[in-house]
This record gives sequence, C-alpha cells and structure tokens, in this order.
Amino acid sequence: MDSGLLVLRLVVGLLIAGHGVQKVSFRLGGNGLAGGTEEFRRDGFRGGTLTALVAGGSQIGAGLFLAAGLLTPLAAMAAMGVMTVAGTVKWHKGLWVQNDGYEYPLVLVVVAAVLALTGPGHWSLDDTLGLAPWPLWVSLAAIILGPTSGLITRAALRHPAAGDTTNGRTQRAQAAD
Repeated sequence: MDSGLLVLRLVVGLLIAGHGVQKVSFRLGGNGLAGGTEEFRRDGFRGGTLTALVAGGSQIGAGLFLAAGLLTPLAAMAAMGVMTVAGTVKWHKGLWVQNDGYEYPLVLVVVAAVLALTGPGHWSLDDTLGLAPWPLWVSLAAIILGPTSGLITRAALRHPAAGDTTNGRTQRAQAAD
C-alpha cells in the first residue's frame, strides 16, 4: 500500500506543481507570467499578475508538498482549492476533457481528497516527522475547506461580464462612476 501511495503522490503532486510552473514561467511549455496573467483574464478573472502568481505558487507548493507527503491534509486542501477553480473555468464545456471539460480537474480534486483521507503512507515526510496519521477531523476539514475556498476565490475574482446588472445598471456603468 505504501508504494502505491508513493507513486500516486509523486505523479499527482508533480503534475499539479508542473501546472503551476507553467502559469508563472516559460518552463514545461508555459507562456511566462504574462501568459499566465492573460490566461486568467481570458478565463474571466480579475487581479492580473497577482492572481497568476498566487495561483501558480499555490499549485507549485501544494503539488510539491503532496509529492513529498508533507502536511498532506493541508497540501490536499490547497490542491483541491486550485483545481476546483480550474473546474469552474471548464464547467460550461461539460465533463469530458476532449471538449476541454472539467474531467481532469475533477480527478485531481478527488485524488487529493483520497490522499487527505488515507494519509501519505510510510514513505513520506509526514511519517518521518511523526505527523502521520492525521486525525480524521483534519482530513474532513481539508476536504470541505479546499473546494469551498476554490469556489469563494472564483466568486471573489470573477470579472463581471458586460451584461451583468445590479439595480438596472451595468457593472461598467457603475465602474465609470
């Protein structure tokens, strides 16, 4: 079981970290920080460069901590948060990845939740440092707070569409005031 958890942590953790590297650099096929910033703008986010840096940094950190099996419930929570945001971007395209749907982010959210519940296994820094096993309530809190924080982030950073109205006035008209 420990070898399976190690392989799962390494593959999923390094893929999540690599996804973050792409957001903030030209490495691994990324378009640099400017490209990451533009991607977020295109996906309907405000916040510009800071949003790209925080998202990329969160993915890098969560992925590396998952791969190492360090602070696993917290790393899983962060991974679930950023991948929930990714899922919301792709939601309107349906489930399947061949249509650019949310299948892949969903799989990563579920795998992170499973790692929060099972723990990282004996071949991990959590075990080496005597942190594992984590109490069940910590894992459950991570599973709830991760996706919830992603949904709150998406709502907070959502760039209002031109047709959004509040009390009959468009958001652009309000911004001009």
